[in-house]
Amino acid sequence: MTEDAPVLRLEDITCRFPARRAGLRSSTESYVALERASLSVADGEFLSVVGPTGCGKSTLLNVAAGLLTPSSGRVEVFGRALVGTNRQAGYMFQSEALMPWRSALDNVAAGLQFRGLDRSAAREQANAWLKRVGLGGFGARFPHELSGGMRKRVALAQTLVLDPAIILMDEPFSALDVQTRQLMENELLELWSAKKKAVLFITHDLDEAIAMSDRVIVLSAGPATHPIGSFTIDLPRPRDVTAVRSHPRFVDLHARIWEAMKEEVLKGYARQMDALST
Repeated sequence: MTEDAPVLRLEDITCRFPARRAGLRSSTESYVALERASLSVADGEFLSVVGPTGCGKSTLLNVAAGLLTPSSGRVEVFGRALVGTNRQAGYMFQSEALMPWRSALDNVAAGLQFRGLDRSAAREQANAWLKRVGLGGFGARFPHELSGGMRKRVALAQTLVLDPAIILMDEPFSALDVQTRQLMENELLELWSAKKKAVLFITHDLDEAIAMSDRVIVLSAGPATHPIGSFTIDLPRPRDVTAVRSHPRFVDLHARIWEAMKEEVLKGYARQMDALST
């Protein structure tokens, strides 16, 4: 990481949405998802954001991607105000954004073709990336012919083949079984270490956040979500996400971050229960 200006900066971000009152269809009130939330990601930094379920983590990521315009606040990419979609970023969604009528190879090549690269060159680069994520020889298969882990590998190749300066990831491995998830986490770290792009990684899993990151930010429970803590993860790299969990420093960091999180998790849970009972 460098000491230069952040690659990505979100400053005093507030997002308000109309929320209908229960039983009063004609009346609306404002729901504040994020309030004066600020964070930045340095060049080469792997930053994870954790917080209670429903606190607004994905909303924050959508603002960073330029898919959602905040009610107030400022987003900067390489020091310039973001207008429209963040074209410096690649976005890996929680659900794979794979086109079912395209093969794995053509799914990975699609973004390059949309940028104007001819089909042959796009497929050549896509094939190279499929090999890098362990799917050499599977390019002709369609998404329904692939396992969940294999589809995630295609989605990862689909994101990285575009060589984005910033990688945005929204709980990309949450639907996988534990073993496949840990394999994918290690594969992502190996690919990331080759070029050290800036990563903003959203997860509900504190273990995952600590094992992968340079820094972890904790969000408060919603509404009016905002960061309440930032923790430097000073574990040595390279890391194996399974082995690092037994490191004494990992245990210490987990205890410290959970101490900051647990009250917010309980608040979020209580609000969910209240919403279900009304």
